[in-house]
Amino acid sequence: MLVWSVINEAFMISSATAVAFGWYFIRRGQRDTHRRLMITASILGLAFFISYVLQTLLVGDTAFGGPKAYGLSYATFLQTHATLATVAGVLGVITLRRAFKGRFDLHRRIAPWTATIWFVAAGSGLMVFLLLYVIFQPGPTTNILRAMGIGHL
Repeated sequence: MLVWSVINEAFMISSATAVAFGWYFIRRGQRDTHRRLMITASILGLAFFISYVLQTLLVGDTAFGGPKAYGLSYATFLQTHATLATVAGVLGVITLRRAFKGRFDLHRRIAPWTATIWFVAAGSGLMVFLLLYVIFQPGPTTNILRAMGIGHL
């Protein structure tokens, strides 16, 4: 479980890093470098999403193993992270679509918001990882199919 989570986190942080460099280069007028970096960031973001979904289905989710007194705070933080990551993903698709269609006027309006939300989602994702696996002992991991009573993988 930990190895898969490390891979997921690497995809997410790498994606956010590519976005940061892409933003840097577009501010300097280097469109081709920006485009390559943003496509790379999108592929890494998609790789994260696919890997995370597969991990959830095949391995399961790990419960928060920290002190019970922190449980509600952790759950609230996790839900905020998940919401931001979802919003960033949707905005990412819209932002890319506008760029691929050559609608750079609309692309420029939404791209800074998309990048900023992705940075926060990546940072909060890193914090979730640290809370689950580094700062506290991991809680139990439950396969979603097993939890639903469908079977064992």
